Amino acid sequence: MTPREGAGRHVVALVLTVWATGALTGCQTSAGAISASECEGTESRVDKLKSYAVLDSRPEGTVEPQGFESLDAGCWEDSGDAQLYAERTYVFPGAEADVTRHYRAAAEQGGWTPSPATRRSLEKQATNLCFTRGETGNAAMLDVYFLTKEILDAEESKAGPEFSTGVGYRVSITSSADGSAISCQD
Repeated sequence: MTPREGAGRHVVALVLTVWATGALTGCQTSAGAISASECEGTESRVDKLKSYAVLDSRPEGTVEPQGFESLDAGCWEDSGDAQLYAERTYVFPGAEADVTRHYRAAAEQGGWTPSPATRRSLEKQATNLCFTRGETGNAAMLDVYFLTKEILDAEESKAGPEFSTGVGYRVSITSSADGSAISCQD
């Protein structure tokens, strides 16, 4: 896992937790508050992210774990940068290498371009993958990464019984709400 993936996922989970706590208690911090003006009118772009076939592609035997049965999608803001996202969480009963092989092929077949780090690691069987597609105004990033107890804890998610039968992973597509370019952090 690269520092961006580990730290980035924890930051996302922390921001979502702060926002959810604020929404439930009536308190908000400016860094964790969702700005309706930044996310307003992004529904059709979120729908576009949800439509990418790679989100539903999965190696044979993969299951959707309890508590993660549906596609999660929407818009969130962190420090003034609103991001659109669509993601699915799965558990595969085999090896991480089989998952990465599957998604490298599915992403490239779907028109996604591997990041330089993903390209360099093709021979090494990297366990975290990042791809991009599109141009400014319609750019998106595909991230496939394996879930750890720390990531699930930071999200305040409970690992269902399926997580003990294989490797948990997430397929996530993000895009900037303002249409600016998005890229993998290598």
